[in-house]
Amino acid sequence: MTRIITVDMESEGLRLDAFLTANLSDHSRSHFKKLIEDQHVLVEGRSVRPAYKVRAGEKIELTEFPPQPATPLAQDIPLCVLFEDAHLLVLDKPAGLVVHPAPGNPDGTLVNALLHRCDDLSGIGGVLRPGIVHRLDRGTSGVMVVSKSDICHRKLSELFHDHHIQKTYLAFSFRREGAAALAESGSFQTLFGRHPVQRKQFSSLVTRGKQALSDYRVLRRFEFDGMSVLKVEVQPRTGRTHQIRVHLADAGHPIVGDKLYGGRSARSLPADLILDRPALHALRLAFTHPVTGKALRFEAPLPPDLVLLEQLLAQKTSASKGKYPGKG
Repeated sequence: MTRIITVDMESEGLRLDAFLTANLSDHSRSHFKKLIEDQHVLVEGRSVRPAYKVRAGEKIELTEFPPQPATPLAQDIPLCVLFEDAHLLVLDKPAGLVVHPAPGNPDGTLVNALLHRCDDLSGIGGVLRPGIVHRLDRGTSGVMVVSKSDICHRKLSELFHDHHIQKTYLAFSFRREGAAALAESGSFQTLFGRHPVQRKQFSSLVTRGKQALSDYRVLRRFEFDGMSVLKVEVQPRTGRTHQIRVHLADAGHPIVGDKLYGGRSARSLPADLILDRPALHALRLAFTHPVTGKALRFEAPLPPDLVLLEQLLAQKTSASKGKYPGKG
């Protein structure tokens, strides 16, 4: 539901979150603050901060989502399961599948699928996120682990918190014009926090924030028509939101298909390389089973869209070398 409110003379100078609380008494100030931070509140069509001082005559557009059911519905959604026992389940998540219900995605999520598959999952780790100990972004494909028992959930959470789970990703990133080339291998060790202006984004170029560390290795370089695209293996040592996407983008090599962090420079890519999701894949998870103590390692192959992307990149590189025999 979308509401439009016009600021009156008496309200001029109020903080935006305070203005909404005073004029819409059905929610708390913290509720409106979160809506503003999530960019569900626009002032004259633009996003602002909760502390923004409103002016008389401005139109405030507020979008709210209907309340979600207390317990997600079980839904018969196919899953590609790599391993399952009484304590945990490992799957290959497809791109496009949301992990848990949220405003805008009330169902059709991984949680809905898990509730249908695992009869005893409800409540493990919380009603709205049963079994979930980590997540992949909607557009990211690859390996995920889910807990099926309370003891496993607690111990898996500890493994993630203490960075005792080895995560390996594959990404295809392109070199932004003017950016320095990436070395064959290295690390991004930065501070990490919310972007100071774009509130839906995160940044590693902040002056205050949490530590974030990602190791990377360039597996293949594709060079054609003045462009450079890399196939990169990344092992995040910390688990910040959008960490790999941000580290690569802030280094001048945003991920192909990443509309949030690729910016206008993504338009320089040839049309046949444009994806509707970031070219990021969770390739491998390795950890010790939290109940049996057995060493586990799971790998999900590149999905068809990224296989095709790599083939196209190889073809363009080969054609470019054919045009310029001395190149490479």
